[in-house]
Formats: sequence, C-alpha cells, structure tokens
Amino acid sequence: MSAVARRLGCVDTTLQDPLVGQLLDGRYRVDARIAVGGMATVYRAMDTRLDRVLALKVMHPALATDASFVERFIREAKSVARLAHPNVVAVFDQGAQGQYVYLAMEYVAGCTLRDVLRERGALQPRAALDILEPVLAALGAAHRAGFVHRDMKPENVLIGDDGRVKVADFGLVRAVGSVTNTTGTILGTVSYLAPEQIEHGTADTRADVYACGVVLYEMLTGGKPHAGDTPAQVIYQHLNEDVPAPSAVVPGLAAVLDELVASATARDPAARPFDAVALLAEARVARARLGEAQLDAVPPQALAEVRDGADDRTSVIPRVLPADQGTAHHTSRLEMPPQPPPSRRTASRRGRPPRAVVAVVVAVLLVLGVGGGVWYINSGQFTRVPALLGQTEKAARERLSDEGLELKGVRRAYSDTVERGKVISSDPKPGARIRGNDSVSLVLSRGPEIVTVPDVHGVALAGARRSLEKRGLVPGMVTKEFSDDVSAGEVVRTEPEAGAERHADSAVALVVSKGSPVDVPDVTGESVDDATAELEDAGLEVVVAPGRINSPEDEGTVARQSVEEGAEAAEGDTVTLTVSKGPQMIDVPDVTGKDVDDARGELEDAGFEVKVDRPFLSFSDTIESQSVDGGDQAPEGSTITIRTKGL
Repeated sequence: MSAVARRLGCVDTTLQDPLVGQLLDGRYRVDARIAVGGMATVYRAMDTRLDRVLALKVMHPALATDASFVERFIREAKSVARLAHPNVVAVFDQGAQGQYVYLAMEYVAGCTLRDVLRERGALQPRAALDILEPVLAALGAAHRAGFVHRDMKPENVLIGDDGRVKVADFGLVRAVGSVTNTTGTILGTVSYLAPEQIEHGTADTRADVYACGVVLYEMLTGGKPHAGDTPAQVIYQHLNEDVPAPSAVVPGLAAVLDELVASATARDPAARPFDAVALLAEARVARARLGEAQLDAVPPQALAEVRDGADDRTSVIPRVLPADQGTAHHTSRLEMPPQPPPSRRTASRRGRPPRAVVAVVVAVLLVLGVGGGVWYINSGQFTRVPALLGQTEKAARERLSDEGLELKGVRRAYSDTVERGKVISSDPKPGARIRGNDSVSLVLSRGPEIVTVPDVHGVALAGARRSLEKRGLVPGMVTKEFSDDVSAGEVVRTEPEAGAERHADSAVALVVSKGSPVDVPDVTGESVDDATAELEDAGLEVVVAPGRINSPEDEGTVARQSVEEGAEAAEGDTVTLTVSKGPQMIDVPDVTGKDVDDARGELEDAGFEVKVDRPFLSFSDTIESQSVDGGDQAPEGSTITIRTKGL
C-alpha cells in the first residue's frame, strides 16, 4: 500500500462468501469478496484466460430475474465500456452464468472515499481538491459523451494504493424505490440527490454537479450537509434548504471554498455549472485563489491528532535520557558542583545524580550536540536539495534517489513557461540544506491553463491522441463515420473543433473515418468461391460461418449474408456467409377433391408456393390432380401445381 493510501486510511475489506473459489463462466476465478451494495456484490477475481486480476460485479440473483433490469444493465454497461478515461473504472467484459449476471471491470487495489472519510473525517482543502478534480475530469468526459452518472457519492470514488482516483458505477441503475426506502444505506444515497431528481425524477449533468458539491462539502467538513432520522427528512431539506457554507462547520476555511460548494449545490439547476467540465474549471480557479496556508489548513479533528501526536513524541524523550546519562566518557568532562553528604533520606538514591543536575547535563549535551555518539552520527548526514527545474517526474525521482532523498509527494500547477509534466519547483527549494534521509515534494507543470485544441484533421488516431496530450488535453470518446475525403483510421474532426480554447485536462472527442462507404452486393445463391471473390473485389473481408442451414438455395451455395445487399459498409469490414444445405423436405398434403381456395390455403400453410392450372373452358373449382401427390415429400418453398376438373 502506497504512502498516499496509508495517509488516507484505506482499509482492505475482503470477505468470504459461497461464490469465492468458484470459476465463473469457465473463465473468472473468484478469489475474494470486496464489497456488497444494494444491487450487486463486487469480487476480486483472476481472468484465467489473460492471467490478470480484475473486479467482478455480480448482480444479486433476485434482481437478475427481472429481464428488463438485466437488459438495461447490460446495454448501459456496453455503452460505458466505450468510455476510455484514466479516471473511470474500465469495463472489460459482460456475461452471465445461470443466475449470475456480471461485469468484469478494472481492479483498483485500495479503498473508497467513504472509507477515507469514515477513518479521517474532514480533509485538508488541498486533499479535497486533489480528489475532486480527477472525479470531475471523469464525469466531464462522461457528460461530453452523453452519459449521466446519477449516483455520485463517496462509495463510488475509488482511491488506489498508488494514489490514483477513479469513478465507478457509470450508467448503472439504482434499485427501484431506493428514494423511499428507510435503510441506512439508502439514506446515504438520498444525501446526494439533487432537488430536481427528488421533485421531478429528472437527472441530467447538473444532477451529478450537485452530488459532487455535496461530496466536496463532506470532504471539507467530515459530515453531510443535510441530516435526518429518515429519508423523508433529508429529502425535505434538499428541497427547502440551501447547503450550508463549509466554513460554518469548520471556521477558518477560505470563502472561495464556500463559493465553490454554493455554486455546485444551488437548488435551481440553472444556477449550477452546466456539467462537470464547467465545475472542474471553477475548482481550478478556486485552487489558484487559495494560498498555500489555506490549502493546507488542518481540520479541527486533525489538529487534535497533531496535538496528541506531539504529546506522544514528547513522552519519548525521557526514555532517551538514560542512554545519554550512561555515556560516562562524555559527561565526565563536565565539572559537577560539590554535593553535601547524603542524608538518610537521600542515601537510597546513592549512585543517581540529583534530578536538577541530570536536567542540566542533558540540556548542555543537547546544545553541544554530544552524548551517545549523536554528534558523530549527524556530522556529514546533511545534503543539499538538487536542482530539478525542467526535469520529468521520472528523472527527478532518480536524481533524488541518487542523493539519498525520498519523494514526499507530487502536485500539479499551471505554467506558461514550463513544459507540461516537468518540474516547476520543489519544497524545500534547490540548494536548501536538509538531512540526507529527508524527503522532497515536487510541483509539476500542467502546461498553460488555457490551451488551444490542435488541428488533427487527417492525422492517424494514435498521432492525434499524442498531439492532444502534448497540448495538455485529454483524448476523449472515439466515434467513427464514413468519409469520402479522409482515409480510414484518420481523424475527420474533433469535438470541440480545432482552434477552440479549453482548460488544460479538458476532454476532446475524436471522430475517426471509416473510409468511403462500400456498396454490399447480393451474393445469395452463388457458390462460396464466387461470392467470396465478389465481396473481396468490393473491398470487404469474408468469413464463412461453421455449419449449414436449410434454405431455398441449392445445397453448397450461399444461403445468407450478414450484411444485406445495398447496405453501406466500410472497406475492410467483414461479411459472414452462411452456406445452404438445400431446402428442407416436407410432406405434401392431399388436396384432390377440394375447392381451389381451400387447396391453395392448405398448401401455402404447409410451406409451398401454389400454381393453379385450369383446363380450357373449365368452370369447375374442384381440384382433380396435383403435381406432387399427397403424402409424398417436396422441398419447402417449392411450387405445387394444382389442376381443376375439365369439361
């Protein structure tokens, strides 16, 4: 577990249950239960096919019996799987085995923000913003891609052992009736609902903004803004009371933090930032307006911990003193004042210097830097902080390690002069004298605060992503469309368009060309070789499906193609051909002696085409004969000729 995770108090919550140890869907070995929610249980598992650890979210069997719920769960999970963002928990796979419907997701070793708040209470403003910003970056990418989270809360914010922050449960549906349920878990969810969600049942991007404002309040104060014994009491406060200023609970918090919370939690949705991207911009402006002391303001309960810790450290000092007193070759150089003969009262203390003398000796030793070899150990243990300006984080880490120093932490700030990802400053500053085993924190450049979206029209997708990252932007959703002008795999346009100005770390969606559309020819009824050649000449790939099916087409010819004639496909797309094993033979009903209409209906119902043959000048509607006798077999779909009686 990293220092960041330890500092935040992340705790492993592994449990056991009957599914642990099972192989789900023949692929995923369930190793341990991580968490249980109202909709699903999350397990740590091993993908035995790819040999990697992942998380399995298994829907509760009671919900898995609701077909519409499962369908929505799967459909939205597939949509979220296309949302690639470093602060979003990735979805790898989806499947079902019996009563178990599951998602295979990225495994984040660490804990949730709820664990942190439960363990630590209020956080310093810097830590709160360090968590809020990646959360908003993830939500911003989702909002620009058309997703609304709808259930933002600390339980869905994961903090990895390596300090990474990720948002989970995008697009997943909350249980029906959760707003009115009276369990403690549900009450927690109600705490983050926007007024319009409660009053009108609507949830757009601004509902996520409101929830993030409540989460920020909770990080700054250690408690929720609205409390009550029942969900109804909390709901009433959401509808009728503004979220209070965090400084009302934690005196001394900067007014800019109050303003940020008030903006995000305005009861009127129109008064809030439109989406998480807009709120992220406000959060960065707020951070820039805060001084170092304001960012590192210690919450009241943390101050108490510091005082307690100081008392603990002080109590260690007496345990060091006897070692100092016992170094006779150092203390013997100090002349002690003559002592009166010991009285009966002091005879029992023979061999121990009076307490006042010990205090004087210790004080002198500490001032001189001697005693117990302390001076010898400290000499030569100091070093200078190396110059790290303009170096990459990796290079700076290596340089510090070479000097025997540790990297305490990294934060990021905007800079118009230092390239993105390189060191702006260090604390202590370069050249400062520190102990050889001390630590140094770094400030890395985010690049300019406002950046211009580059023109990547006609650039291959990988190159376009690199161009965006170099500018300090985040490559967002990738969609594809046909283009007669841009080659397949190259960028048609960006959203926002080239030249637009955005805050650094904003997501930029990419539209990539599928190339010119290809008209798919109709190859049903053709031999497999002829059909393959015709499709490949059109620029398409061909796959022949295993197995054959009955069809009206001749045996060995193409019975069906996966992309129909006239449909548009991209060059290089795959068309799957299914081969016919000929028509199915079925019994022919006997319709002789029956009326024409009745005979026609009976034959058509059996799966045949019907042709009626009437002799010249015949006015009879009674069937005299049929081309295939009743009781014999004929290919399904073939034509049976029926003949009426003549004169």
